[in-house]
Amino acid sequence: MPTEQHSYEELRGEGWPRLLAAARRKLERTSGALDGEIGLSAPSEAERRTVIGVTGHYRPQTAKRLAVPLTTLDTYLYDRYGTGLLQTLGHLNGPLRDRPAERADEDTRREQVLALARSSRLAPESWFSTWLDRLSADGTLTRLLRRGDAPLINAAVQVLEKLPEDPSRILPLPVLAEWATGDTKALVPGTPLEQLVLRALAQRTGDEVPRERAGRRALWESAGAIADDLASQVLVLGIRPQGDTVVCDWLRDAADFGIPFRLTLHQLTSAPVVPAAADIFVCENPAVLRAAAAELEADSAALVCTEGVPSAACHKLLADAVRAGARLYWRADFDWAGLRITATAVERHGAHPWRMTTADYREALGQGQSTALSGPPAASPWNPQLARAMRESGQAVMEERLLPALLADLTHT
Repeated sequence: MPTEQHSYEELRGEGWPRLLAAARRKLERTSGALDGEIGLSAPSEAERRTVIGVTGHYRPQTAKRLAVPLTTLDTYLYDRYGTGLLQTLGHLNGPLRDRPAERADEDTRREQVLALARSSRLAPESWFSTWLDRLSADGTLTRLLRRGDAPLINAAVQVLEKLPEDPSRILPLPVLAEWATGDTKALVPGTPLEQLVLRALAQRTGDEVPRERAGRRALWESAGAIADDLASQVLVLGIRPQGDTVVCDWLRDAADFGIPFRLTLHQLTSAPVVPAAADIFVCENPAVLRAAAAELEADSAALVCTEGVPSAACHKLLADAVRAGARLYWRADFDWAGLRITATAVERHGAHPWRMTTADYREALGQGQSTALSGPPAASPWNPQLARAMRESGQAVMEERLLPALLADLTHT
């Protein structure tokens, strides 16, 4: 019998690679069972000759597919080289995988990961279970399992469990990461753990995970976690706070001249900033605040702009104001995100919706063309008919269209 190195030389020739690769795939799918056949589509001349040699049957040059029973290939290799199909494939390209066993093991490990996650105290929350279901359905969990990162799911659950339950409490991201994982850098932007947690937070708010850095930071802040207390800001107009700190003096001067002012979370936590106004209006878009500053100047009522999803700084300012006795009048765009923002404000701060009724929506809708609603639908608990009307029309209305009425509300009398 020829040496092993020399004997397999022919099998590396032009007519063999696809045939042996097809055999390997078939055997790996069937745990090595020599059942059935393999086939070659659009065979080359060299492959046709190889199949004729293996099977002993003539195949015309016009054949579009050549079939070879695995038992025939196994017998041919054993008779010619002294090793059957399984041994030959092992010598050429390493041991065969048992894919059914691998899948069974993977399924077991997947269920173990999900079972551990579903033992969390958050399991009754619909957003939490939906998050887990989507990680499993879209292949994320499978990819984590295959690269050995499945423990990230449990780490993400621990992060979610340690988010502040008290809306007024602010938790720096490095502290949150340390508490949940023992690594202060585990939640830096772009890490796999950060991406998993942000998907859960987006599921909780009903939105998509933002692509831009500012949007991702705002999503963290909506959950009470901050990456930077200087980057977390809130835009205000006409806020005249109590107190004699430098920041309070700045705010009163800005209000007296009708100048918009940005407050950072650092300023809000370094010294008390409690608005003295009994009524504070809250809008979503800077264009509304800009128009109020331009047209009303110092005569504008106290106005806070969330600039989309409220930041931690925004929540801090308004929570302190409510504790001091202020009433919040809150509005946002007539879109699904706007409904979610307003509903959260009602629940979190006891805010009163401001021109956020079905009548307001229909009146604004009739004033011109609008863009189509997009994203997951939301409810409007303060006025259930509003969400129904929006679903029926399928149209969003930005709050700038209500600007004349909003400015009238903001005008001091």
